[in-house]
Order: sequence, then C-alpha cells, then structure tokens
Amino acid sequence: MAPPETERGLKSVVWQKIKATVFDDCKKEDEWKIMLLDEFTTKLLASCCKMTDLLAEGITVVENIYKIREPVRQMKALYFISPTSKSVDCFLRDFPSKSESKYKAAYIYFTDFCPDSLFNKIKSSCSKSIRRCKEINISFIPLESQVYTLDVPDAFYYCYSPDPSNANGKDAVMEAMAEQIVTVCASLDENPGVRYKSKPLNNASKLAQLVEKKLENYYKTDEKSLIKGKTHSQLIIIDRGFDPVSTVLHELTFQAMAYDLLPIENDTYKYKTDGKEKEAILEEDDDLWVRIRHRHIAVVLEEIPKLMKEISSTKKATEGKTSLSALAQLMKKMPHFRKQITKQVVHLNIAEDCMNKFKSNIEKLCKTEQDLALGTDAEGQKVKDSMRVLLPVLLSKNHDNYDKIRAILLYIFSNNGTTEENLDRLIQNVKIENESDMIRNWSYLGVPIVPPSPQGKPSRKDRSAEETFQLSRWTPYIKDILEDAIDNRLDSKEWPYCSQCPAVWNGSGAVRWQMGTIIPRLDRLRTF
Repeated sequence: MAPPETERGLKSVVWQKIKATVFDDCKKEDEWKIMLLDEFTTKLLASCCKMTDLLAEGITVVENIYKIREPVRQMKALYFISPTSKSVDCFLRDFPSKSESKYKAAYIYFTDFCPDSLFNKIKSSCSKSIRRCKEINISFIPLESQVYTLDVPDAFYYCYSPDPSNANGKDAVMEAMAEQIVTVCASLDENPGVRYKSKPLNNASKLAQLVEKKLENYYKTDEKSLIKGKTHSQLIIIDRGFDPVSTVLHELTFQAMAYDLLPIENDTYKYKTDGKEKEAILEEDDDLWVRIRHRHIAVVLEEIPKLMKEISSTKKATEGKTSLSALAQLMKKMPHFRKQITKQVVHLNIAEDCMNKFKSNIEKLCKTEQDLALGTDAEGQKVKDSMRVLLPVLLSKNHDNYDKIRAILLYIFSNNGTTEENLDRLIQNVKIENESDMIRNWSYLGVPIVPPSPQGKPSRKDRSAEETFQLSRWTPYIKDILEDAIDNRLDSKEWPYCSQCPAVWNGSGAVRWQMGTIIPRLDRLRTF
C-alpha cells in the first residue's frame, strides 16, 4: 500500500502529488488505461507506490516506453515520462499517424519542464491524438521519508573531473540538478532561502545560484511577475568535500553498517535459514527496518530479541482457547505472526552478520578511526602522535588494503594534509601503489592532501558531555551546521545567502525545519 495521507514524509508527499496531478487529472469512471513509463519514472513510481495502488487508479497495464509493444487501439494511454529526446521519440513512434496509432489517445505528463524544441516536435507530429500534455514538477526519487536522490550517476564525475574538456558537461549537469532540486521545493510548497558553503570550491556557490534563479522563475505566479514570498525554510548546499571524515569512518548505526560490511545490492539482502538461501528487500514497507535502521548496532542487538519474545507471548495468550471464535481469531492472526517473525529473523541475521565482520577485524579498526578523527582517545586524552595510532593498522595482516586506505585518509584529514614524501612512504610501505589515486584524488574535492593546508580545521562544538558509544564518538559536521542554522548562528560570510534574507533568518526568530505538505497549485499546462 502507498503511505497513508497522514504520514509526513517525502514518499507520501510524492505519491499524493502524482495521484492528484496525474491520475485524478485524467480519471474517468469505469475507464481503464495503459501506463507508459521510462527508466526514471519507473524508479519514481516504484519508490512511492505499489501495483495495487495503480490498479485502484484505473491502470490495467504498465509498460516500458522503450520496448516494442503490440497496439491496443481501443484503450487510451497515460505517458508518465521525463522530458528527454529519447522518451519523446519513443512516444512519437507510438503515434506515427492517426490510422497507425498504438492507442486510442494519449495523456502525457512530464516530470519536469519540457523544452520548447521537444514540445513543438510533439505538437507538429500528433497533436490530434493528445488529450492532455502537462508538466507536474516531480523530478527526484524519494528513497526514505526524509531522503531523496536526483538519480544523476555521472554528476560526481562532471562536477569534480580535472579535465577542462568536461566543462560543458558540468554546466549541463548543474542546470539539470538545479531544475530537479526546484521540483523538490515545489513538491513541499517551499520557497526556501538558499545558502551555500563558500569555500574551498565554487561548485556549491554555482549550484546555489542556479537553484535560486530557477526558484524565482518557478514561483512567478501571474503576468505581473509577482513572486511567492520566501518561506521560513532554508536550503543549504554543501560541496562533497565538506566533512570527508564522515564518509570514510566505519559507521556503526544499523543501516550504514550493513551496507558498508555486507554484500547488499539493490537493497536486497541474501541470507540462509534452515539451510535454504533466501532474499529480503530492505524497503519502507518494512516497519521494523524503518524503526531500527538508524539506531546503533548495540541497541538493535538488544531490541530484536525483545520483539520476538513479545510476539511469542502474544501468540501464547490465544492458545488454550478451544472455542470456534477463538480458533478463527487465531487463524486470522497467524499470518501476521509469521510475517512479523520473518522480518525479525531477517534483521537478526543482518545484525549477526554485521557483528561477525565487526568482531573479526573492524572493532580494533574503529578505535583507531575514532582516535584519528577526533584527535582524542576514549578517555578524552589528546592524541600526541597520530602516526603511532595509524601504524598498528598498516602493519596488521587482518585488514585489507581498502581498510588501510581509509585509515591513511583519516590520518591525512586529521593533520589537514601531509607532505609528498610522507604520503609516498605510506603508499610504498602498505604496497598500494596501484590504488594510490583513491587517496590523491580527494584533492579534486577541495580536501587538503598534499601539501598540508595552512588554514586550520573548522572549530567543532564541544560534545564531550553527550552520551555516546566509545566506538561511535564522532559527530558529523552537518549536525553542527544544522543546529547553528536553526539557532540563526551560521556565519553569513562562510555560509552566504543567494537572496535577501527575511528577518526570521538573521537572528530575530527561530527557523522552522519541517517537512512540508502539498498545497494544490496550478501546474504548467501545455496546450496545442
């Protein structure tokens, strides 16, 4: 089932907007349609609904627009596609002429702004077959209730490639990402204040300026170019090189640990039970997974067995009652018990697999990583010689090269860079010459590698009084930034705005950080 309307979260927001702007827009009672999707919209719909939800909206078949299909001329087709040449050309092949059309008529819904060149191509080819052509402004994929992706796999390469010939590709990727980020804001009905980390690279600044410009264009509401006022939210754009430590450390919260240590691909975990190989998909419909995935592994290992005992005791409470009604109730509940217990067995397997990896060689590594990252040990004593902390990891035969590279990076980050001579010596001693780019290429992200940076590292909040696990003492920088932003204490020189900021952002009041709900608005309707 799709998330309930009352649930606050991106998946629910996206599904409700698709339902309102696509399905409700073209629905007629007792009329079924075929739905055509491209690669992006297939991922988008899969992230927020099930086939049963589409059936409830009058969709009888879902097809891939790229594949060759048999015509179904008695039915209308709903095209939910990205505004790309590839998807538009596939659509046009379905309607070469009125007499040869694959479907009775077409309803087209683009995820984002459709360029005039593509729109005019459609208009000149098959306008009489089209009942609706609309842009709904959802060009991102919600992964979790508060996590989304733009699904641009080559963005990292273009944004950080040192090859000057990729400049045009970088500009195109930046433009596309800015458009997509605006659709996130539009889905939440937010016009946020856009700000960015000013140094050391200009990627964050460039993307922030593009987003601000496109937000201004999007929120022009009439012919007088009146602009929707800025809401109380803030959109902070940070370069990938910001806080490299958090990306390298072994994280011991459940989800991060599982994806780091176990061979989980496409959110699919393979495990054995009763001598049989099984698969489990880690998804939002798994209430237990959603409940425990961001908790520390130590908490998870305590919680899952407790839940299994609770279910067992609930089941036993119904036993011993022999009335027909009691037996009927028990039969109804048994599938529920089986489903719950199966999920708990899956997550217990994941937790145990993680702990087996952890106990074998990660535990000692985590202590070293935390000491290097924080510059202090578990007792709060300052690390005087970080090389002495690093050497046991490099000399150990229990750690593979990948883990040693992570430790070397943390050593370099802790010293804000190192000398060429020292780096060469580390690479040669560990015999990772063929993998040395995994260290050196961090410089393209603006992270000091060689030589050391003369600038000091950013100051951190004192969190020594906070209760933490000894091997999870590090707090990501982003938490400091969000807390300062909420309290209006972010330095505007280091974190400048792209537009004039209202009073609520400059210290006169608290900034609200919350998920927005959709308020119906007029989406851009293309007419022929």
